[in-house]
Amino acid sequence: MDYVTNTLVIGAGATLVMDGWGMARKRLLGKPAMDYGLVGRWIAHRPRERFRQQRIAALPPVRGERLIGWSAHYLIGMAFAAVLLALWGLDWARHPTLGPALIVGIGSVAAPLLLMQARVQSLVTHTVFGLGLYAAAWLQSTLWRV
Repeated sequence: MDYVTNTLVIGAGATLVMDGWGMARKRLLGKPAMDYGLVGRWIAHRPRERFRQQRIAALPPVRGERLIGWSAHYLIGMAFAAVLLALWGLDWARHPTLGPALIVGIGSVAAPLLLMQARVQSLVTHTVFGLGLYAAAWLQSTLWRV
């Protein structure tokens, strides 16, 4: 498997793990899941609004904001997987270790903290994303090792 395929599989797999954590967090802790429609709204309003928006929910809804937000969510996950593979190489994807995945996963919390929000839950969620990077890479390396 090449760099692009690994990026897509690992990024989507890690983002899926992150979404699973969002559902579990809602059930276990009563914390609402992330509304990626608001992410889509934030993205759609960028050409007209300030880059840093304090009250995204106060902006008028945008047609297709959920699709925009969910697409961006998965593309961003793939971008972070690309960063991981750029820093640690394809050998990491063949033999994943937890450290680099957690470094990128926890480091990815900077994006929402600097761009959109500032919450402790972001740190927890992005730590789970790091675990997802590791789990997705381990799974794909195991499945394609046959």
